Amino acid sequence: MAGSGSSMLYSFLLFTVILSLQEMYRGKLASSELFTILGGFISSLLFLVLLTFIGNFQEASGVKTGWGA
Repeated sequence: MAGSGSSMLYSFLLFTVILSLQEMYRGKLASSELFTILGGFISSLLFLVLLTFIGNFQEASGVKTGWGA
């Protein structure tokens, strides 16, 4: 099982890759209703990866506040 440090790194890299691809294909994702729904799904994955990064950052730094506690 991956530690919090490596999981934090992987989630940050995955966040930047997903966000970059979403920005690159912004026009395509807005071109039809089906692609708009796909863009929403990709955005929810982006949010999940961001929550994973924040949780791992809190665990690595030893700070437990709010929903991370």
